[in-house]
Amino acid sequence: MPRYDFRCRSCGATFELRRPMSQSGAPAVCPEGHEDTVKLLSTVAVTGTASGGAAAAPSGGGGGCCGGGCCG
Repeated sequence: MPRYDFRCRSCGATFELRRPMSQSGAPAVCPEGHEDTVKLLSTVAVTGTASGGAAAAPSGGGGGCCGGGCCG
């Protein structure tokens, strides 16, 4: 279930809620009971590969803008 971060405009507290995506835009009440909250933009970092190993660097090619080695 996705996690959504919120900030209370009344007391300034930040908190998170786990809820279905279908309820992502629903109002949230802060832990102190205030209803004037705003959903924060969250960033998600995904690293690694499906196999869990390190990703290999691409092989071949050259430099330059097109990777063909013609541009130096």
